[in-house]
Amino acid sequence: MAVLAAAQLLDELMGRHRNTNPNDKVKKPNWEDPEYCKYYMVKFCPHDLFVNTKADLGICPKVHDDEVKNLFEKTETTYKKAQYVEEFLRYCRHMISEVERKIQKGKQRLELMNSKPEGPPMTQAQTEKNQEQVSLLSDKIASLMQEAEEAGTRGDVEQAQGLMKLCDRLKEEKEQLLKQQENSHWSMTAELAAAQEKLMEVCPVCGAFLIVGDAQQRIDDHLSGKQHVGYFKLRQAYEEMNEAREKEQQEKERKRREEREKERSTRGGGLGSDRRDRERMERDRERDGERVERGRDRSERGDRDKDRERHRSSREEKSSRHEERDRERERDRDKDRDRKHRKDRKSSHERSRRRSRDRH
Repeated sequence: MAVLAAAQLLDELMGRHRNTNPNDKVKKPNWEDPEYCKYYMVKFCPHDLFVNTKADLGICPKVHDDEVKNLFEKTETTYKKAQYVEEFLRYCRHMISEVERKIQKGKQRLELMNSKPEGPPMTQAQTEKNQEQVSLLSDKIASLMQEAEEAGTRGDVEQAQGLMKLCDRLKEEKEQLLKQQENSHWSMTAELAAAQEKLMEVCPVCGAFLIVGDAQQRIDDHLSGKQHVGYFKLRQAYEEMNEAREKEQQEKERKRREEREKERSTRGGGLGSDRRDRERMERDRERDGERVERGRDRSERGDRDKDRERHRSSREEKSSRHEERDRERERDRDKDRDRKHRKDRKSSHERSRRRSRDRH
């Protein structure tokens, strides 16, 4: 960590290419390279705001280069540049949300301190006994959890469930003891504050506790401190950039409206273009309706033609079947006549033969 800080300090003093040979070709800086800090190029790096404070974010792993920052600022707005700005705003919003939660929690603590405690604070012996019971319960819960896991591994589900229920009861008892200890702590704090007769408040910017009516020197020291100045700078930058982005969007929307109005006036010729556009749209809708109606009529006529064609084909098929049956009947009648004729001829021939025998 110290080596990285020293390297960054040398980079700021002597440049990033301090160890490069004079004959070596130096690469031109490009703000799109991933080694450069996006936040520093957009506005500032949040890691530089809270150095050596409770909110210290550590050393930024990216490179802070003023030359690259100037290149970024001079570049026209592109999609990637807009992404960098959006990332910076998202990070600022995250940090502001964190400090807002801290402020809310501080206010709740002050309300608890100013409220009447639920009971008298515990003595030192009671506190030690309470802590000893909490430690014993923690060990017991850990051992029972291990036994439940072993029972579950063996397949003994009933024993594992019983052990888990016992763990839940011990956890509830542990939570009650911790709550008693916490209430006792806040009771002692409230009594101490009441004895000192000092009212506290929470700073609405950084969430630090302040004494109401404190000396002006202490108030000035707090307002000029790194933590307060850092969060104030974060909030100010976020509000300004958000406001500038909203104005830019409103300006773009205004220009788009003007271009649409100009296009309509150029296409339609003046103030009457909107009325003519509406009339043209009405005529188009009427034509579309007539076209749909004609298509529906054609489809209905087509359906009726298909029905007539089906009926005609059905009648023709029936008539052809009737004609075929009539032809078959006619053929049967012809066959019957032929058989009857042959039979008559045969009987006639037999009679003539008998008559001839009778003569002889």
